[in-house]
Amino acid sequence: MSGDAALDTDELAADAREAFVFAYPLLLMDATRGQMTATPRPTAMAAPVNQFANLPEAPDASFRSVVSPNADTLYSSAWLDLTDEPIVLSVPDTDGRYYLLPLLDAWTNVFASPGARTTGTHSGDFAIVGPDWRGELPRGMREIDAPTSMVWIIGRTQANGRSDYEAVHEVQSGYRLTPVGAWPRGREYTPPPGRPDPAAGATAPVDQVAAMDAEAFFGRAARLLMANPPRRADAEAMARMRHIGVAPGSFAWDSLQDGARRAISAGMAEGLAAIEAEGRKPRAEIRNHWALIYDLGQYGTDYMRRAAVAWLGLGANLPSDALYPITRVDSDGKPLNGSSSYVLHFEVGETPPVHAFWSLTMYDDRQFFVDNPLDRYAIGDRDPLEFNADGSLDLLVQHTPPVERVESNWLPAPAGDFNLILRMYWPRAVALDGTWVPPPLRRVD
Repeated sequence: MSGDAALDTDELAADAREAFVFAYPLLLMDATRGQMTATPRPTAMAAPVNQFANLPEAPDASFRSVVSPNADTLYSSAWLDLTDEPIVLSVPDTDGRYYLLPLLDAWTNVFASPGARTTGTHSGDFAIVGPDWRGELPRGMREIDAPTSMVWIIGRTQANGRSDYEAVHEVQSGYRLTPVGAWPRGREYTPPPGRPDPAAGATAPVDQVAAMDAEAFFGRAARLLMANPPRRADAEAMARMRHIGVAPGSFAWDSLQDGARRAISAGMAEGLAAIEAEGRKPRAEIRNHWALIYDLGQYGTDYMRRAAVAWLGLGANLPSDALYPITRVDSDGKPLNGSSSYVLHFEVGETPPVHAFWSLTMYDDRQFFVDNPLDRYAIGDRDPLEFNADGSLDLLVQHTPPVERVESNWLPAPAGDFNLILRMYWPRAVALDGTWVPPPLRRVD
């Protein structure tokens, strides 16, 4: 092999690595969409395209399908296909109840987030318009321009415990999706049944993508690029894609020589390894022994960040919608363990600053809820907490029930290692700019 040929294959491998990192979220979104829409009718976790799947209840300690589950809200999920026409998202009047319906494009960027924070809690109709549609929308709709034809809505509706589920279900039933051609809503629209897709399989989408060879991965990326175009800022990344033979609608794999194919395959493998390595050491600011992340939901041209977040947990929110500080250690830097007891102390006026609500959620060393006699997996400002005489607040984090303190402030811990996530919905500016950070967890035994 000549020096020029070696240089060419080295360049191909380098470009394939960067192209894989760039396209990875697009492929992962598509694999997830395929699995979550391969059903004839909506279920709790899946629904045909352009229909909502509504989770009827929060998981309990037996739940093992998703790590770090949420005990504060009930989910409503929908995958949109905007290729042919806009889809109208209708929301009910929630009577002040907090909700959010973030919209993710095919590249995992949140491009809009209808809900209490941005549009209020009154009823409304939003026309979600794909990149290639041209036409007139019905009057009275608020237009949301989607940069891609594939869109994922990951809705969350505030739930104040199991006794509140009936009211939440009523709100969820008011989330409706209607093709603009079937509007107005007065004309009763019945969505068509979905088609089960055996090819979607039961394998986790992240494993599906990892198992693809270069021909399958970049061939699929080429097809997806047609309806889900990159942004102008992605011109350099698209130049790398073209260098390895990828263009919207085509991948020149068959015309590549064996050396070029090997170089592209090697670069792709390097890209996957780099994404996984980045995902295992997520970027965070450590303050008071809490890991705080302020840059999720929109990633610009930081493609490695975007890919690593997708690999770690597809569907991240904007910080302005929710912050999730996490801690695994106490104020001395020692791992949290049920053999010790802890207090999370908030001084007067220093509880988590939010417009909506906050909670402290307990997870075991595998990121699942902890079985306990109270069936209490989280505790927060919607609970009947007892404040100290001076107005401060102590949350008791321990394995055994408190003896001298009130049970209402107790968050049960497992006997072994655990970690805590402080969920802050619609955080105030002092939380978003880092002025306020959670206090450290103090060991008290």
